[in-house]
Amino acid sequence: MISRSHKQVLLSVLIATVLGGAVVADAAAQARSSDRSGNERRGRDSARAEVLYPEATREEPKAKASSKMGGKLQKLFAAYNKDDFEQTRTLAEEIIAADSANEYDKAVANQLASQAAYNLDDSAAAKQYLEQAVALNQLDNNGHLQALLMLAQLQLQDEQYAEGLANLDKYFAESGSQKPEELVIKGQALYQTEKYAEAIPVLKAAIDASSDPKDNWNQLLMAAYSEAGQTGEAVKEAEALAARNPADKKAQLNLASMYMQADQMDKAAAVMDALRTTGQLTEEREYKQLYSIYANTENKERDVIAVINEGLSNGILKPDYQVYLALAQSYYYSDQIPQAIEAWQNAAPLSKDGETYLNLARVLHSEDRIPEAKQAARDALAKGVRNPADANKIINLK
Repeated sequence: MISRSHKQVLLSVLIATVLGGAVVADAAAQARSSDRSGNERRGRDSARAEVLYPEATREEPKAKASSKMGGKLQKLFAAYNKDDFEQTRTLAEEIIAADSANEYDKAVANQLASQAAYNLDDSAAAKQYLEQAVALNQLDNNGHLQALLMLAQLQLQDEQYAEGLANLDKYFAESGSQKPEELVIKGQALYQTEKYAEAIPVLKAAIDASSDPKDNWNQLLMAAYSEAGQTGEAVKEAEALAARNPADKKAQLNLASMYMQADQMDKAAAVMDALRTTGQLTEEREYKQLYSIYANTENKERDVIAVINEGLSNGILKPDYQVYLALAQSYYYSDQIPQAIEAWQNAAPLSKDGETYLNLARVLHSEDRIPEAKQAARDALAKGVRNPADANKIINLK
């Protein structure tokens, strides 16, 4: 399984981009043209923004700015275009509160206020403005649907998963969009809510729809397969990623982890050892992962020994209890008893109880090193063991 911390690193929620300039320009043109008698239609048509959603199912409203608010809307857009976000928000609030403003005026004001709040790092206010802009349902498809998408993204960012997913579903239903970068947002949200089986087809659709899918999309799909228990598919994704990025250490480590989950220890070891021989294992956890793979594979005791001794000699592995214990066991099962005893002697003082001392006493006894065996048994009793009689039996040897 993928750890929660890894999920958060791998799967940080995508931040919405601000509404496109074309959308703002279209609304601004309406504000300007509403002040020009007889020129409303011509002014609006000439400034019509590019249609971003040609497959939209939402019926676009025919709303326009009121004549009374035209001047205020022009000032609002002027402030926004100068990146004066404090002034943008102030002017937008005035329009929202004005009795003479119609619903379209208020929708546009909320739209611009959301952008200002977002740029001022006020995500909570941005969401409120976006909610009002969407609820008023007066913007053209470009503005309305982008507002809906941004609202969903901000909700997901704030872990409001139910609300964010509901708005994403509404967005896809109304926009007809199949843009891969937007599908990934939904796939990611489903993954974060542990709906792994639902996330898989959405992520696959995003990857298939993209001419250049990002590697982190494939990593997310791999993780979804893994969490859904589809280990074979997860391995295939990991292999594909590693093949595309042979020099990417992270991709190789992910592949090794997937092989381990699939209980393909030989393959996992081969990947990790290739990294070791090229000097790419630079962290303690990586050395521990490799010697653990060998420790869980038959007849690989000498490989465990080689990896641990290398890690200790280069200072990457810390000489802790688990390291010495694995080293002792590997020496013991490869019939290198003196080395095993030395490793157990290093491990025993670091143990939380006396069981390791007791094991050391037994081995020393089997090697006829009786005085040392008795001392190890006394040390075992001093640290505490489950069955003191076993230690006393060695201590009382004649």
